Amino acid sequence: MEQRHLGRTGLRVSRIGLGTLTWGRDTEEHDAADMLKAFWEAGGTLVDTADVYGDGEAEYLLGRLMERLVPRRDLVLSTKAGSVPDPERRFDGSRGHLLAALDASLVRLGTDHVDLWHIHAYDAGTPLEETLQALDIAVSSGRARYAGVSNFCGWQLAKAATWQLAAPGTRTRLASTQMEYSLLQRGVEREVLPAALDLGVGLLPSSPLGRGVLTGKYRHGVPADSRGASEHLAPFVEPYLDDTATRIVDAVTTAADGLAVTPLQVALAWVRDRPGVTAPIVGARTAQQLTAALSVEALSLPDEICRALDDVSAPLHRYPDHDWSTL
Repeated sequence: MEQRHLGRTGLRVSRIGLGTLTWGRDTEEHDAADMLKAFWEAGGTLVDTADVYGDGEAEYLLGRLMERLVPRRDLVLSTKAGSVPDPERRFDGSRGHLLAALDASLVRLGTDHVDLWHIHAYDAGTPLEETLQALDIAVSSGRARYAGVSNFCGWQLAKAATWQLAAPGTRTRLASTQMEYSLLQRGVEREVLPAALDLGVGLLPSSPLGRGVLTGKYRHGVPADSRGASEHLAPFVEPYLDDTATRIVDAVTTAADGLAVTPLQVALAWVRDRPGVTAPIVGARTAQQLTAALSVEALSLPDEICRALDDVSAPLHRYPDHDWSTL
């Protein structure tokens, strides 16, 4: 699998990442083992998790599999901290919480460092410089090799990345930002992606298949074994089952038929090769699904297909995102 530099750093990662959101909850150990082995054998390196996935079980499971199945040195291990199970405070970006969470993640993962550590979300209740100092401490102490953020909007990302570049002292450059990005969700193109491109921050798209909808599996209803039929994941899928999504999925299916490939391959190739994107994070339920996603490695979409998909899924961008003189 092709390797790409993560943002403006020397870290290279596979251009498809493996997500573990459902590990330890919906994905059992034998399925996770099959996926990790298939990913590794295909040349994949970037494996993404978080301390809250499965209430920590995803990290435990990944740690066990690295111990007996895939060499730790062959993986670029990414985790996140900052989300908390508190209805009064969904995110905690305080230095104390973040560093304690990282230490707990290292124990669960069975390693002395992660290759990439993300702040899971912006915490308005904590000064941003305190949150960013946790990244500096994590990297300077060797507990993380690189650092990034997740779910920061445009101004938050720009402020954080600029602070790390301009503040006095030894600061850790932001290597990445992880955000939802697909043909069904192009909101990052308004401000996040321009900021990332300007500041040398690599984009790691989550839900690159539109929460599974872009595979075409929901065109004729909700399959009984799908996430859309799951009690706790149905609300996650439902927003992408509207008329707008149907029109986009139809276009993806038409392109796939014309290229003799699958809708999954078309949708994933489109986001993988967007400017500023380093590696989409794919969360499969089975090794078979993951293998289907990894088969996109040999596919590059023709320019005319890309333009057609751009047109049918184009978000509405007006002032101030576009030059006022064009309005």
